[in-house]
Amino acid sequence: MVSTREYLDFATDAAFQAGQLTLAHFQTGVTVDRKHDASPVTVADRGGEELLRALIGNRFPDHGLYGEEMGESENDSGHRWIIDPIDGTQSFIRGVPLYGVLLGLEIDSEMVVGVCYLPALGEMLAAGRGEGCRWNGREARVSTVDSIGSAVVSLTEPGSLDDDPHGAFWARLKKSARVVRGYSDCYGHCLVATGRCEIMLDPIMNPWDCAALLPILEEAGGTFTDWRGERTVYGGSAMSTNSVLFDALMELKA
Repeated sequence: MVSTREYLDFATDAAFQAGQLTLAHFQTGVTVDRKHDASPVTVADRGGEELLRALIGNRFPDHGLYGEEMGESENDSGHRWIIDPIDGTQSFIRGVPLYGVLLGLEIDSEMVVGVCYLPALGEMLAAGRGEGCRWNGREARVSTVDSIGSAVVSLTEPGSLDDDPHGAFWARLKKSARVVRGYSDCYGHCLVATGRCEIMLDPIMNPWDCAALLPILEEAGGTFTDWRGERTVYGGSAMSTNSVLFDALMELKA
């Protein structure tokens, strides 16, 4: 039987390898294509996912796969790897280093391992259920800030929060928080997990955007939920908090 630690070590190494592949294309003027939904994709996205799928397939051939670029494999083992080879493609194609490789392992519908590697920054966050969360090898912990008035809030796509149904909540939060910054995509959630930010908001999310982040945030002492406050990676949205501020944030949102 494979332990959580073994899965975590494998995921950390696999994410590092994929991150190095993407880094070879970073700031090189890589060609950008458009998917059916008009979102950008590059050879680095595709190559990163291909590499991760190959590594997983060689080590765990009976495990399922679910990736942003290549979809879902048919497998009933109860183990499924959820892959986002580049979270933050908009940052990647513009040469901004705030993009990450996300790899999560779901066992019997529970996320048990999550890794986020930010190759252009040289930052690795890795968490396993009951194993804690490590940030470049040292313990990662959320902050202890206990009031929204002292909190740093980050978000992706600020324009999406200006309209209903989020407009009133966003106006109240902007007025209440100490600092609001646009540290987008997985980087903002990693800032919460490492105590450099207290709240991260993502109103539109896919499972591959979320899967690695739930164990990272929870093992660092925080919360990762959808906008209804439900602990899930399938809610279509995401909020990270330092846990202390979760109830206050939900009250502000009500």
